[in-house]
Amino acid sequence: MFRRIMLAGVWLGMSTGCGFITISKSGGSAEKYADYREDLSSSLKSYEPLPSPVAVVSSKASPVAPVDDDLAIAIKNYIQANERENFFSGFTILVYSGVDRELAFKTRNTLYSDYKDITTFMQYQQPRYLVKVGRYINRIEALAWYEKIKEDFPSARIIQDRFERNLPNQQQDPIENAQE
Repeated sequence: MFRRIMLAGVWLGMSTGCGFITISKSGGSAEKYADYREDLSSSLKSYEPLPSPVAVVSSKASPVAPVDDDLAIAIKNYIQANERENFFSGFTILVYSGVDRELAFKTRNTLYSDYKDITTFMQYQQPRYLVKVGRYINRIEALAWYEKIKEDFPSARIIQDRFERNLPNQQQDPIENAQE
């Protein structure tokens, strides 16, 4: 059985048993409207032309306070607010995180011997040991060391961390605690 159905201006031929569809368009072609033109100029809004730019000189010269003074005060207040904070947010490279104490000390000792130019820290957050390298203000600063460390420690990653403000000049953890 074959049916023809018109759907949205298109004839669909359907056969219930065969499963084929023939599509044919109904209506005129676009050539019919090729010469169609419409003038919309009468419905468009028109505006007066803009005046030519002329320097406007005010007879009353009021003194304007420079922005630099306000900016200097705002920067000073920002610096003072930051100095009152005991911590600052930044990034560090996490080289080891796990519960194996011997592996944590071994990782720290390897970092001490192979990477002497960078500060290494070890923390214990029960039940895991964390071995971290460096303190950076932004992630881009950490990327240079991360690329070097990644070769020896593939599980290393850059993480966000909070640092005490007084610690940037602190030396590395004493090596006496190291276990071999």
